Amino acid sequence: MGKSLWKPLRTIERDRLAQARLAAHYAAQWLARAARAYIEPKADDSHTNLGWDLALGGVATHPLADGSRLALRIADLTLLLLGPHASELSLKDRSDADIRVWLGPRFSAKGLDAFALDKPLPYDMPASAIASGGRYLLDDLEPALGELSGWYDNASRALDDVRQDLVACGLRAPPVRCWPHHFDLDMLIYFSTRSSDDTRTMGVGFSPGDEYYGEPYFYVSIYPAPLVTTPPALPVGHWHSHDFTAAIATAGRILDESDQGAAVGSFLGSATDIISALSMQAAE
Repeated sequence: MGKSLWKPLRTIERDRLAQARLAAHYAAQWLARAARAYIEPKADDSHTNLGWDLALGGVATHPLADGSRLALRIADLTLLLLGPHASELSLKDRSDADIRVWLGPRFSAKGLDAFALDKPLPYDMPASAIASGGRYLLDDLEPALGELSGWYDNASRALDDVRQDLVACGLRAPPVRCWPHHFDLDMLIYFSTRSSDDTRTMGVGFSPGDEYYGEPYFYVSIYPAPLVTTPPALPVGHWHSHDFTAAIATAGRILDESDQGAAVGSFLGSATDIISALSMQAAE
């Protein structure tokens, strides 16, 4: 990461970080619900994706009709209504029912149907007591939430650097966005092919952790999987092949590096170069 400033991160208990991630993931679904209810839908569901706000330290929706945005600050799990008649709500010790009670009148005051927030999400969420009325219990999670926010902040900067490099190489790299289903930061690059039926993509992103890796990680995925039995070695990272094919750099490996930002930059640069070459060769 030469162009952006990486903030060094420390080791933290995986269990606490996983709990913080799950709470933040659930809280972010209120942004997804608001986007589905009040933003013009798009076929690729991109109207529901979120932007990382460096100043806020959190994610925010696309603007609603009156220019307002619903946002979530990660470090202390605070929901914010930005723009006209701004207000905020700490989620500490609150349930989703409490949040719905707070949001309803605020959207109604904008002339929006508050009951549209109650539509079920079109995807499953990881298991959590929050789903059955449990509260956001944050007393022991504040350090982990701060660490999680730091990972997202660093990832946003690192991925934006990569995007600029990809655009400079002539690739159509979209802005980095957070997708609420998996709660990851991602951009998807399509490669030109001779046939419209031959779709080849590269996903470049960051996950806070999931069922594959119980810690934050950066990834560069390729679809379809290349016909390469032994892909080139990666700095810091490794190749993943179960269910999807991607270059992976986990938090544990990154934290071992004396210059974490440089290590992530080297990983992302090498992985995107390798996968771009493989995808373009296959498309010829």
